[in-house]
Amino acid sequence: MPDQEPYEPERAIAGTGMGGTMDLGASEAVTLEKAPGPDGGSPQDKPRSLWSDAWHDLRRNPVFIISALVILFLIVISVWPSLIASGNPLKCDLAKAQEGSQPGHPFGFNGQGCDVYTRTVYGARTSVAVGVLATLGVAVLGSVLGGLAGFFGGAGDAVLSRITDIFFAIPVVLGGLVLLSVITSNTVWPVIGFIVLLGWPQISRIARGSVITAKQNDYVQAARALGASNSRLLLRHIAPNAVAPVIVVATIALGTYISLEATLSFLGVGLKPPSVSWGIDISAAAPYVRNAPHALLWPSGALAVTVLAFIMLGDAVRDALDPKLR
Repeated sequence: MPDQEPYEPERAIAGTGMGGTMDLGASEAVTLEKAPGPDGGSPQDKPRSLWSDAWHDLRRNPVFIISALVILFLIVISVWPSLIASGNPLKCDLAKAQEGSQPGHPFGFNGQGCDVYTRTVYGARTSVAVGVLATLGVAVLGSVLGGLAGFFGGAGDAVLSRITDIFFAIPVVLGGLVLLSVITSNTVWPVIGFIVLLGWPQISRIARGSVITAKQNDYVQAARALGASNSRLLLRHIAPNAVAPVIVVATIALGTYISLEATLSFLGVGLKPPSVSWGIDISAAAPYVRNAPHALLWPSGALAVTVLAFIMLGDAVRDALDPKLR
Protein backbone atom coordinates (compact mmCIF):
# COMPACT_ATOMS: atom_id res chain seq x y z
CA MET A 1 0.00 0.00 0.00
CA PRO A 2 1.56 3.36 -1.05
CA ASP A 3 2.62 5.75 1.62
CA GLN A 4 -0.02 8.41 2.36
CA GLU A 5 1.15 12.00 2.34
CA PRO A 6 0.96 13.63 5.77
CA TYR A 7 -1.81 16.13 6.31
CA GLU A 8 -0.59 19.67 5.86
CA PRO A 9 -2.90 22.46 7.16
CA GLU A 10 -1.40 24.91 4.72
CA ARG A 11 -2.74 22.96 1.74
CA ALA A 12 -6.17 23.60 0.31
CA ILE A 13 -8.66 21.89 -1.99
CA ALA A 14 -9.84 23.80 -5.06
CA GLY A 15 -12.36 22.92 -7.73
CA THR A 16 -11.00 22.08 -11.18
CA GLY A 17 -14.06 23.44 -13.02
CA MET A 18 -14.74 19.92 -14.42
CA GLY A 19 -16.45 18.49 -11.39
CA GLY A 20 -13.28 17.30 -9.61
CA THR A 21 -10.83 18.82 -7.16
CA MET A 22 -7.10 19.32 -6.90
CA ASP A 23 -4.66 19.99 -4.11
CA LEU A 24 -3.12 23.42 -3.87
CA GLY A 25 -0.46 24.74 -1.59
CA ALA A 26 -1.28 27.61 0.73
CA SER A 27 0.48 30.17 -1.45
CA GLU A 28 -1.23 28.83 -4.57
CA ALA A 29 -4.64 28.90 -2.88
CA VAL A 30 -4.17 32.50 -1.83
CA THR A 31 -3.06 33.39 -5.33
CA LEU A 32 -6.12 31.72 -6.84
CA GLU A 33 -8.45 33.38 -4.33
CA LYS A 34 -7.04 36.85 -4.93
CA ALA A 35 -6.52 36.64 -8.65
CA PRO A 36 -6.67 40.10 -10.21
CA GLY A 37 -9.80 41.12 -12.08
CA PRO A 38 -10.02 42.11 -15.75
CA ASP A 39 -8.95 45.68 -14.98
CA GLY A 40 -6.00 44.61 -12.87
CA GLY A 41 -7.71 45.47 -9.56
CA SER A 42 -8.47 43.17 -6.70
CA PRO A 43 -11.76 41.24 -7.03
CA GLN A 44 -12.38 41.91 -3.35
CA ASP A 45 -13.05 45.57 -4.16
CA LYS A 46 -16.80 46.06 -4.13
CA PRO A 47 -18.33 47.48 -7.31
CA ARG A 48 -19.57 51.03 -6.94
CA SER A 49 -23.29 51.56 -6.65
CA LEU A 50 -25.40 54.08 -8.53
CA TRP A 51 -25.08 56.55 -5.65
CA SER A 52 -21.30 56.24 -5.36
CA ASP A 53 -20.97 56.66 -9.13
CA ALA A 54 -23.24 59.72 -8.98
CA TRP A 55 -21.21 61.29 -6.18
CA HIS A 56 -18.01 60.53 -8.09
CA ASP A 57 -19.39 62.44 -11.10
CA LEU A 58 -20.87 65.30 -9.08
CA ARG A 59 -17.56 66.08 -7.38
CA ARG A 60 -16.03 66.69 -10.81
CA ASN A 61 -18.92 68.72 -12.20
CA PRO A 62 -18.27 72.49 -11.99
CA VAL A 63 -21.99 73.22 -12.37
CA PHE A 64 -22.73 71.19 -9.25
CA ILE A 65 -19.89 72.76 -7.28
CA ILE A 66 -20.91 76.34 -8.10
CA SER A 67 -24.62 75.77 -7.46
CA ALA A 68 -23.91 73.86 -4.24
CA LEU A 69 -21.72 76.70 -2.92
CA VAL A 70 -24.41 79.27 -3.73
CA ILE A 71 -27.08 77.17 -2.02
CA LEU A 72 -24.83 76.59 1.00
CA PHE A 73 -24.33 80.34 1.30
CA LEU A 74 -28.09 80.93 1.08
CA ILE A 75 -28.74 78.34 3.78
CA VAL A 76 -26.15 79.91 6.08
CA ILE A 77 -27.55 83.44 5.76
CA SER A 78 -31.07 82.05 6.12
CA VAL A 79 -30.20 80.53 9.48
CA TRP A 80 -27.89 83.34 10.64
CA PRO A 81 -28.71 86.50 8.64
CA SER A 82 -27.03 88.66 11.27
CA LEU A 83 -23.66 87.34 10.09
CA ILE A 84 -23.70 89.73 7.13
CA ALA A 85 -26.58 92.10 7.99
CA SER A 86 -26.63 93.83 11.36
CA GLY A 87 -29.67 96.05 10.75
CA ASN A 88 -33.35 95.52 11.43
CA PRO A 89 -35.38 94.71 8.28
CA LEU A 90 -38.51 96.22 9.83
CA LYS A 91 -36.86 99.52 10.81
CA CYS A 92 -37.67 102.20 8.23
CA ASP A 93 -37.07 105.95 7.95
CA LEU A 94 -39.36 107.79 5.55
CA ALA A 95 -36.86 110.65 5.38
CA LYS A 96 -34.53 108.31 3.44
CA ALA A 97 -37.20 106.89 1.11
CA GLN A 98 -35.89 105.97 -2.36
CA GLU A 99 -32.37 107.20 -1.61
CA GLY A 100 -29.47 105.43 -3.25
CA SER A 101 -26.39 103.73 -1.88
CA GLN A 102 -24.83 105.21 1.24
CA PRO A 103 -22.06 104.16 3.65
CA GLY A 104 -23.44 101.24 5.64
CA HIS A 105 -26.38 100.87 3.25
CA PRO A 106 -24.89 99.54 -0.02
CA PHE A 107 -28.24 98.79 -1.69
CA GLY A 108 -29.95 102.04 -0.74
CA PHE A 109 -33.49 102.42 0.60
CA ASN A 110 -36.91 101.45 -0.73
CA GLY A 111 -40.06 103.52 -0.97
CA GLN A 112 -40.75 103.20 2.76
CA GLY A 113 -37.22 104.09 3.78
CA CYS A 114 -36.23 100.52 4.69
CA ASP A 115 -32.68 99.29 4.10
CA VAL A 116 -32.82 97.23 0.89
CA TYR A 117 -29.65 95.28 1.75
CA THR A 118 -30.98 94.13 5.12
CA ARG A 119 -34.36 93.18 3.71
CA THR A 120 -32.73 91.28 0.83
CA VAL A 121 -30.61 89.24 3.24
CA TYR A 122 -33.50 88.48 5.60
CA GLY A 123 -35.76 87.67 2.64
CA ALA A 124 -33.60 84.62 1.89
CA ARG A 125 -34.84 82.99 5.10
CA THR A 126 -38.47 83.03 3.96
CA SER A 127 -37.77 81.89 0.42
CA VAL A 128 -35.45 79.04 1.40
CA ALA A 129 -37.78 77.90 4.19
CA VAL A 130 -40.79 77.82 1.86
CA GLY A 131 -38.85 76.05 -0.88
CA VAL A 132 -37.29 73.37 1.33
CA LEU A 133 -40.37 72.61 3.46
CA ALA A 134 -42.72 72.59 0.46
CA THR A 135 -40.38 70.29 -1.46
CA LEU A 136 -40.13 67.87 1.47
CA GLY A 137 -43.92 67.79 1.80
CA VAL A 138 -44.46 67.30 -1.91
CA ALA A 139 -41.78 64.60 -2.17
CA VAL A 140 -43.04 62.60 0.82
CA LEU A 141 -46.74 62.81 -0.04
CA GLY A 142 -46.27 62.24 -3.76
CA SER A 143 -43.78 59.39 -3.29
CA VAL A 144 -45.96 57.52 -0.81
CA LEU A 145 -49.17 57.81 -2.85
CA GLY A 146 -47.53 57.18 -6.21
CA GLY A 147 -45.35 54.35 -4.92
CA LEU A 148 -48.26 52.49 -3.32
CA ALA A 149 -50.43 52.97 -6.41
CA GLY A 150 -47.69 51.71 -8.71
CA PHE A 151 -46.89 48.71 -6.51
CA PHE A 152 -50.42 47.45 -5.86
CA GLY A 153 -52.16 48.73 -9.00
CA GLY A 154 -55.82 47.86 -9.44
CA ALA A 155 -58.68 50.15 -8.50
CA GLY A 156 -56.55 52.28 -6.16
CA ASP A 157 -54.15 53.07 -8.98
CA ALA A 158 -57.00 54.02 -11.31
CA VAL A 159 -58.61 56.30 -8.71
CA LEU A 160 -55.33 58.04 -7.91
CA SER A 161 -54.65 58.59 -11.60
CA ARG A 162 -58.00 60.34 -12.05
CA ILE A 163 -57.40 62.46 -8.94
CA THR A 164 -54.01 63.58 -10.25
CA ASP A 165 -55.65 64.50 -13.57
CA ILE A 166 -58.06 66.77 -11.68
CA PHE A 167 -55.23 68.51 -9.83
CA PHE A 168 -53.23 68.94 -13.03
CA ALA A 169 -56.21 70.80 -14.51
CA ILE A 170 -56.12 73.47 -11.77
CA PRO A 171 -54.10 76.59 -12.78
CA VAL A 172 -51.51 77.13 -10.05
CA VAL A 173 -51.60 80.93 -9.88
CA LEU A 174 -55.38 81.09 -10.16
CA GLY A 175 -55.73 78.41 -7.50
CA GLY A 176 -53.45 80.41 -5.22
CA LEU A 177 -55.49 83.57 -5.76
CA VAL A 178 -58.67 81.74 -4.83
CA LEU A 179 -57.45 79.63 -1.90
CA LEU A 180 -54.99 81.99 -0.23
CA SER A 181 -57.14 85.11 -0.54
CA VAL A 182 -59.43 83.82 2.24
CA ILE A 183 -56.53 83.12 4.64
CA THR A 184 -55.37 85.96 6.86
CA SER A 185 -52.36 84.25 8.45
CA ASN A 186 -48.99 86.00 8.03
CA THR A 187 -46.94 82.80 8.44
CA VAL A 188 -45.39 80.68 5.73
CA TRP A 189 -47.55 77.62 6.47
CA PRO A 190 -50.57 78.51 4.27
CA VAL A 191 -48.23 79.03 1.30
CA ILE A 192 -46.40 75.77 2.02
CA GLY A 193 -49.69 73.89 2.38
CA PHE A 194 -50.96 75.30 -0.92
CA ILE A 195 -47.77 74.29 -2.76
CA VAL A 196 -47.95 70.77 -1.32
CA LEU A 197 -51.63 70.52 -2.24
CA LEU A 198 -51.01 71.33 -5.90
CA GLY A 199 -47.47 69.96 -6.23
CA TRP A 200 -47.78 66.34 -5.12
CA PRO A 201 -49.42 65.01 -8.35
CA GLN A 202 -46.24 65.59 -10.38
CA ILE A 203 -44.05 63.66 -7.92
CA SER A 204 -46.78 61.02 -7.65
CA ARG A 205 -46.68 60.37 -11.39
CA ILE A 206 -42.90 60.12 -11.37
CA ALA A 207 -42.86 57.77 -8.35
CA ARG A 208 -45.63 55.59 -9.79
CA GLY A 209 -43.82 55.05 -13.09
CA SER A 210 -40.50 54.43 -11.37
CA VAL A 211 -42.01 51.82 -9.02
CA ILE A 212 -43.80 50.05 -11.87
CA THR A 213 -40.49 49.79 -13.73
CA ALA A 214 -38.53 48.64 -10.68
CA LYS A 215 -40.97 45.95 -9.56
CA GLN A 216 -40.59 44.14 -12.90
CA ASN A 217 -36.87 43.54 -12.39
CA ASP A 218 -35.60 40.01 -11.81
CA TYR A 219 -34.27 40.66 -8.32
CA VAL A 220 -37.73 41.78 -7.16
CA GLN A 221 -39.36 38.71 -8.67
CA ALA A 222 -36.74 36.51 -7.03
CA ALA A 223 -37.35 38.12 -3.63
CA ARG A 224 -41.09 37.66 -4.06
CA ALA A 225 -40.57 33.98 -4.94
CA LEU A 226 -38.52 33.54 -1.78
CA GLY A 227 -41.47 34.79 0.28
CA ALA A 228 -40.53 38.42 0.92
CA SER A 229 -43.42 40.50 2.26
CA ASN A 230 -44.83 43.50 0.42
CA SER A 231 -43.31 45.91 2.93
CA ARG A 232 -39.88 44.33 2.52
CA LEU A 233 -40.17 44.41 -1.26
CA LEU A 234 -41.08 48.10 -1.18
CA LEU A 235 -38.56 49.28 1.39
CA ARG A 236 -35.56 47.04 0.66
CA HIS A 237 -35.73 46.26 -3.05
CA ILE A 238 -37.93 48.76 -4.90
CA ALA A 239 -37.64 52.10 -3.08
CA PRO A 240 -33.81 52.37 -3.20
CA ASN A 241 -33.89 51.75 -6.96
CA ALA A 242 -36.91 53.94 -7.70
CA VAL A 243 -36.12 57.06 -5.68
CA ALA A 244 -33.54 58.61 -8.05
CA PRO A 245 -36.07 60.19 -10.48
CA VAL A 246 -38.02 61.59 -7.52
CA ILE A 247 -34.90 63.26 -6.13
CA VAL A 248 -34.08 64.83 -9.49
CA VAL A 249 -37.58 66.22 -10.05
CA ALA A 250 -37.88 67.46 -6.47
CA THR A 251 -34.53 69.26 -6.64
CA ILE A 252 -35.49 71.10 -9.82
CA ALA A 253 -38.97 71.84 -8.46
CA LEU A 254 -37.52 73.45 -5.33
CA GLY A 255 -36.44 76.49 -7.31
CA THR A 256 -39.87 76.61 -8.94
CA TYR A 257 -41.57 76.64 -5.54
CA ILE A 258 -39.41 79.56 -4.40
CA SER A 259 -40.44 81.45 -7.53
CA LEU A 260 -44.09 80.54 -6.92
CA GLU A 261 -43.97 81.90 -3.37
CA ALA A 262 -42.52 85.17 -4.66
CA THR A 263 -45.23 85.36 -7.34
CA LEU A 264 -48.03 84.81 -4.84
CA SER A 265 -46.51 87.37 -2.45
CA PHE A 266 -46.17 89.84 -5.33
CA LEU A 267 -49.87 89.41 -6.08
CA GLY A 268 -50.73 90.01 -2.43
CA VAL A 269 -52.10 86.56 -1.53
CA GLY A 270 -48.91 84.88 -0.32
CA LEU A 271 -46.92 86.29 2.54
CA LYS A 272 -48.09 89.66 3.78
CA PRO A 273 -46.37 92.50 5.68
CA PRO A 274 -44.77 92.66 8.19
CA SER A 275 -43.25 89.41 6.85
CA VAL A 276 -40.01 89.92 4.93
CA SER A 277 -40.06 88.33 1.49
CA TRP A 278 -38.49 89.02 -1.87
CA GLY A 279 -41.93 88.90 -3.47
CA ILE A 280 -43.26 91.55 -1.06
CA ASP A 281 -40.27 93.83 -1.73
CA ILE A 282 -40.59 93.42 -5.49
CA SER A 283 -44.28 94.24 -5.30
CA ALA A 284 -43.63 97.34 -3.15
CA ALA A 285 -40.81 98.58 -5.41
CA ALA A 286 -42.58 98.03 -8.75
CA PRO A 287 -44.52 101.38 -8.72
CA TYR A 288 -41.27 103.30 -8.09
CA VAL A 289 -39.05 101.52 -10.58
CA ARG A 290 -38.29 104.76 -12.48
CA ASN A 291 -37.27 106.74 -9.40
CA ALA A 292 -35.66 103.96 -7.36
CA PRO A 293 -34.72 101.03 -9.62
CA HIS A 294 -32.27 99.71 -7.02
CA ALA A 295 -35.15 98.79 -4.71
CA LEU A 296 -36.47 96.44 -7.39
CA LEU A 297 -33.24 95.11 -8.88
CA TRP A 298 -31.60 93.75 -5.73
CA PRO A 299 -34.44 91.50 -4.45
CA SER A 300 -35.21 90.47 -8.05
CA GLY A 301 -31.56 89.55 -8.61
CA ALA A 302 -31.42 87.57 -5.37
CA LEU A 303 -34.55 85.67 -6.38
CA ALA A 304 -33.19 84.93 -9.86
CA VAL A 305 -29.83 83.69 -8.53
CA THR A 306 -31.53 81.44 -5.97
CA VAL A 307 -33.90 79.86 -8.47
CA LEU A 308 -31.09 79.41 -11.00
CA ALA A 309 -28.85 77.75 -8.40
CA PHE A 310 -31.46 75.13 -7.52
CA ILE A 311 -32.26 74.45 -11.18
CA MET A 312 -28.55 74.02 -11.97
CA LEU A 313 -28.21 71.69 -8.99
CA GLY A 314 -31.14 69.62 -10.21
CA ASP A 315 -29.68 69.40 -13.71
CA ALA A 316 -26.33 68.23 -12.32
CA VAL A 317 -28.01 65.60 -10.15
CA ARG A 318 -30.09 64.42 -13.10
CA ASP A 319 -26.99 64.00 -15.29
CA ALA A 320 -25.21 62.06 -12.53
CA LEU A 321 -28.12 59.71 -11.78
CA ASP A 322 -29.09 58.97 -15.38
CA PRO A 323 -27.16 55.90 -16.58
CA LYS A 324 -27.97 56.74 -20.21
CA LEU A 325 -25.84 59.89 -19.98
CA ARG A 326 -22.70 58.08 -18.82
